[in-house]
Amino acid sequence: MSMREKIETCLTQAFAPTELIVVDDSDSHRGHAGHDGHGESHFNVKIRAAAFAGQSRVQQHRNVHKALGDIVPQIHALALDIGI
Repeated sequence: MSMREKIETCLTQAFAPTELIVVDDSDSHRGHAGHDGHGESHFNVKIRAAAFAGQSRVQQHRNVHKALGDIVPQIHALALDIGI
């Protein structure tokens, strides 16, 4: 299972999103810090879920990181676009 698929699985199970887009943006970071040439290091995530209602932006981000668990330390960059 690819890292993108792992991220999708964790977030789907945790939040039952109405919209989830996970993009592996690693190739656009070739030669930059954190890119080891193998990819799967930089991700952009757009997620929309009712579970985020009433939460501050900081709490939303914390909950996504918590849901991803041990995946977070395995990647270099995670850009989040979170909403309801």
